[in-house]
Amino acid sequence: MTTALIVIDMQNDFCPGGKLAVTAGDEIVTEINALMGEHDVTVLTQDWHPADHQSFASNHGADPYSVAHMPYGPQVLWPDHCVQGTQGAAFHPDLATDAADLVLRKGFRPAIDSYSAFFENDRTTPTGLHGYLQERGVTDLTFCGLALDFCVAWSALDAAKLGYGVRVRHSACRGIDLDGSQAAALGRMEAAGIRLA
Repeated sequence: MTTALIVIDMQNDFCPGGKLAVTAGDEIVTEINALMGEHDVTVLTQDWHPADHQSFASNHGADPYSVAHMPYGPQVLWPDHCVQGTQGAAFHPDLATDAADLVLRKGFRPAIDSYSAFFENDRTTPTGLHGYLQERGVTDLTFCGLALDFCVAWSALDAAKLGYGVRVRHSACRGIDLDGSQAAALGRMEAAGIRLA
């Protein structure tokens, strides 16, 4: 068995003081750093949006957290966040980035968002992570990071569909909980057989 730790979007804009801050998002960094030593492979994902990204409410003249209908389905319109090259898009300064085998940037296509580490939100365009993990012989994945109810959950659910053994380290995640999204995400993961540690 070869294991990988997939650290989802531990970036400044998702931590307290950021543009799309997750409550207590910075409190999990120490635990994540410790988990890196327990796995054969470590992957960091990084939200990497152009300024004109269509998931930004500001690009629609809409209110943040409203929903727009995109060609690929409903899309929450977020405050501008993790814009390419900004300090907000950088990893949290205490994250042990040197331990990463791969940094995977997602959400860089202006017309489509990317919650999952495996697929864009159209559910068909791959990010390349699956191929990388297959080449490395990885069979089991542990997920942690931000946010539990969006990018962590979507990534874990896709991993389960792709046939990996999947665990979500609940204590090393924090959620946004938008209109009950956290409970819904936990229910979907449990139904998919994902272990919530």
